[in-house]
Amino acid sequence: MRESLVLDRLEVTMASLRTGLAEPAVPPVQAALRILDRELSAMTGWLTGQDDPAGAARAIRRFGDLIRATPSLRAYQSNMMDQFVSVATEILAARAGMLAGDPEPQIAARALLGLWHVQAESLRKHLDRAPERVHELVAADVRRAAWLIESGLGSFAARG
Repeated sequence: MRESLVLDRLEVTMASLRTGLAEPAVPPVQAALRILDRELSAMTGWLTGQDDPAGAARAIRRFGDLIRATPSLRAYQSNMMDQFVSVATEILAARAGMLAGDPEPQIAARALLGLWHVQAESLRKHLDRAPERVHELVAADVRRAAWLIESGLGSFAARG
């Protein structure tokens, strides 16, 4: 599938989700934050290493615009997000001794995966700043969003 060539990083995220969420000693929100921070660090590290960080930021913005403007890429990205939710739901259900069809692991997975959307939107918002500042601002936005879901997911994890 051609879309997977353009959005190949999604496969890396899937593998990270499988590994990170399966660690029983790490709360789900913390696991998601670790994965997101690694992804953000890779992005801002790449930006920092460019001869023209502003030009590289424009290229990232154009890439995001391409995805939003191309129905097949949007559909592929949406399908991958559905797969992420399914994987996260299975893992979270198993951790809590529940079934994947139970509402709690379903909503917990959707909440966690919502953090990726927050990171993408925050990156778009702050992309014109210096790369180290981008990392700081985006990470702060993601942590703010995580804080909102952490207490709810904490009570879910306690049920297991």
